[in-house]
Amino acid sequence: MNTRTLFLGIDCGTQGTKALILDSHSGQVLGLGTAPHTLTQGEHGRREQDTEQWLQALTTATQRALTQAGVSGQQIQGIGVSGQQHGLVLLDKHGEVLRPAKLWCDTESAPENRQLLEWLGGETGSMQRLGLVIAPGYTVSKLLWTKIHHPQVFAQIAHILLPHDYLNYWLTGRCCSEYGDASGTGYFDVRSRQWDLDILRHIDPDRRLEQALPELIESHQPVGGLRPQIARLLGLNPDAVVSSGGGDNMLGAIGTGNIEPGIITMSLGSSGTVYGFDPQPQVSPDTSVASFCSSSGGWLPLICTLNLTNVTGAVRELFGLPLDAFNQLASQAPIGTEGVSLLPFLNGERVPALPDASGSFQGLTLANMTQANLCRAAIEGTTYGLRYGLDLLRQNGLQSHTIRLVGGGSKSPLWRQIVADIMNTPVVCTEQSEAAALGAAIQAAWCVGAGRQTLAQLCQRCVRLDHAGETLPEAANLLAYEHFYLRYRQQVAALTE
Repeated sequence: MNTRTLFLGIDCGTQGTKALILDSHSGQVLGLGTAPHTLTQGEHGRREQDTEQWLQALTTATQRALTQAGVSGQQIQGIGVSGQQHGLVLLDKHGEVLRPAKLWCDTESAPENRQLLEWLGGETGSMQRLGLVIAPGYTVSKLLWTKIHHPQVFAQIAHILLPHDYLNYWLTGRCCSEYGDASGTGYFDVRSRQWDLDILRHIDPDRRLEQALPELIESHQPVGGLRPQIARLLGLNPDAVVSSGGGDNMLGAIGTGNIEPGIITMSLGSSGTVYGFDPQPQVSPDTSVASFCSSSGGWLPLICTLNLTNVTGAVRELFGLPLDAFNQLASQAPIGTEGVSLLPFLNGERVPALPDASGSFQGLTLANMTQANLCRAAIEGTTYGLRYGLDLLRQNGLQSHTIRLVGGGSKSPLWRQIVADIMNTPVVCTEQSEAAALGAAIQAAWCVGAGRQTLAQLCQRCVRLDHAGETLPEAANLLAYEHFYLRYRQQVAALTE
């Protein structure tokens, strides 16, 4: 008897879209499909994407996932969408996209962010009002930037959506947002879980922006059914339900089973994130900690570094190295890379808060300037930024006996060992490294109410840990890394001065 209960999870990231087919009855991932995006980069930190690429990639990735799974799209009962946080998608009254989406890593609106932060009363005022400190890359400064630099676009705004909201709109025709992703906009109070309309009225006294806000829904609520033409295009069951979805970190939490206190998830992707679950809105006194809402009914204190595999990838491309060769070279260098260090702030940085910083190799001599040292310095330097963030979370009461590691960097045994040693914490990967896509599929199963299971029951069945690959800190390495992490902290302190 066929007892499969199939769900489709979509994750629209910076570099591409992933689609995943989950059988929630067995907990097995049956198929995975991917399709790439390109990034438009310009002066002053511009990072944008054409939303049409997202739609094409979603279509392609879905077909590839169904093919790999060997199942018909007509069997899919629900769809969940994860999207990169903070991005801005603007629609006109006809539902047409007005301009390319500005992304989380776009820092072109940093001057506007400073202007808004000043209006809020600085970091203290922002914390008191919103429960977090707005940062360059958050959605709110992109709205003011659009008003200043593209007034003709601003005048046509009818809908303000985040990337995952936009994909849900394309699938269903309904504009709405859920609390987790909404909490990263900068015009949302994370404690009361409501839009902050005053900051939007400050940007636009005519109140068009507040009228363009999507409806807020709970994480377990569906957005709706598929539009018939989209069901035909994707070859999916026209009765499939689209769940609320969420931001990539929020659904990555579900995809790693991080829905109760005591678990830390660390993502080694283009950016680096570290987060844990909290049942209460504990607003951190540390301005670098974002006390976002989760997409599982609680809160998700989080830190984000803007520089991770984008930095190791840049060093790898500089030397023309395939990934295996890069890892092999890095493994040949000693801890601390013979005095070479990399401050990896190629995108500026959010944690530590250095939006205008640039990257630099330090400590170079004729004797230590080798490819091996530079490759390892890229891994160590980016990982120190995650340690900096983890220290902040731990100071605010989040504890864990293990770190659940996801993202592209987690596939490297060398990087896993470096994380375990620098954090002095055991590291375990999930069997499914595409945690956000898996979390989206699990959330869809929860939303549809398959078997009336709780989210915890679904995560217990569908989130599987790779215990064979568990990596423990090596005692001999801990002291050495503490020394070099202290050097990193001193270098960062010199920059902030």
